[in-house]
Amino acid sequence: MAVRKRGNTLEKWEIALIKAMVAKGDWPNDQDILAYFTRPTRSINHRAIAEIRKNEKHAAVKTASADDLAGFLATWPDIDPQTGLSIRGDELLIKAREAMIAAVHIFNGAGLTFRAELFIVTSVIGWTYLLHAWFRREGIDYRYKKADGTVEKTKHGEDCYWELGKCLRHERCPISAGAVKNLEFLLELRHEIEHRSTNRIDDAVSAKLQACCINFNDATKTLFGAQYGLERRLPIALQFVTFDSDQRALLKKAGSLPPSIATMMEEFHAGLSPEEQADPHFAYRVAFVPKVGNRASNADLAVEFVKADSEEAKEVSRVLLKEINKKRYTPKQVVEMMQADGYPNFTQHHHTQLWKALAAKDVAKGFGCAGDYKGTWVWFDAWVARVRAHCQEQGEKYK
Repeated sequence: MAVRKRGNTLEKWEIALIKAMVAKGDWPNDQDILAYFTRPTRSINHRAIAEIRKNEKHAAVKTASADDLAGFLATWPDIDPQTGLSIRGDELLIKAREAMIAAVHIFNGAGLTFRAELFIVTSVIGWTYLLHAWFRREGIDYRYKKADGTVEKTKHGEDCYWELGKCLRHERCPISAGAVKNLEFLLELRHEIEHRSTNRIDDAVSAKLQACCINFNDATKTLFGAQYGLERRLPIALQFVTFDSDQRALLKKAGSLPPSIATMMEEFHAGLSPEEQADPHFAYRVAFVPKVGNRASNADLAVEFVKADSEEAKEVSRVLLKEINKKRYTPKQVVEMMQADGYPNFTQHHHTQLWKALAAKDVAKGFGCAGDYKGTWVWFDAWVARVRAHCQEQGEKYK
């Protein structure tokens, strides 16, 4: 793959067509030929046409056939009507946007049960194409190479391109650290569910999926231009119901995670610093608070922005802090919950052995914290999920 300068290099297929146009003689002016190959994502200097005409560059590229030229002219301008992108020249960017749009539509689709799994698979495709498009523009060869430097081929002779994980590990990867962590989490989750059936995990990972969407949109606009953002294609979602606390509890209970998924998620989070976990690029959380507008003009606003130092913002902050305060459990309550779940032989002794073996009282792991009374320790929902996974993994031992 030839090294390309940012945004101003012709593709080989374009060079072949230009040679055919020069040979045909219907375009004596270089500027007229140039008009066929200029697009929003790239500006070509007319000097490039002159160099091809004079055979000063690209001598090794063969001239396109008359049929190929006729086909090109018959379909020109072959552009995406939504963005003005070239269907062929900007194919990777178009595919990236369409994949993410499809992922969001899948997740929001009424009647679907396993939405998170479908979203993850489709969004990973979108991110892969997006990074391939950027690497291609920057002249970074994103093909796998053998030890001798030759390009690895698929079974059918096509080039082998990097998967998303490899793209994220490249030293010039343009994605923020928080967005990389978010994608690494989704990739690990995808690997975990790839060959096994799962219960519904939508609620447990929704904050990560939201962050994935926002990160993709930000990256697309930053790397390729604000005009390629997805806001106009994906407006704010509406839903028909609200949930009270009892309904929320029932939903969580019905959607309890499989042991393998719960373990994978806890281990991934345990490897993150508090700052990384709080990064909105890793997991994006929003609290919606019912509000009656003080002014008629605001009464119909679903989302309202307020100044950070205003009294209203302080009130919202208090609500958020209250809403996200983690529920706490004593060791006795954890044991009783496991026994109620069908593990009557799980005792305080087993519980103590487990938290010691996993060093679960390490605050950085997020399983619990010191209680309100000196010398006490309380556990969070994350620890309850880990203990439940342990009981399920042990099978008949605690039954």
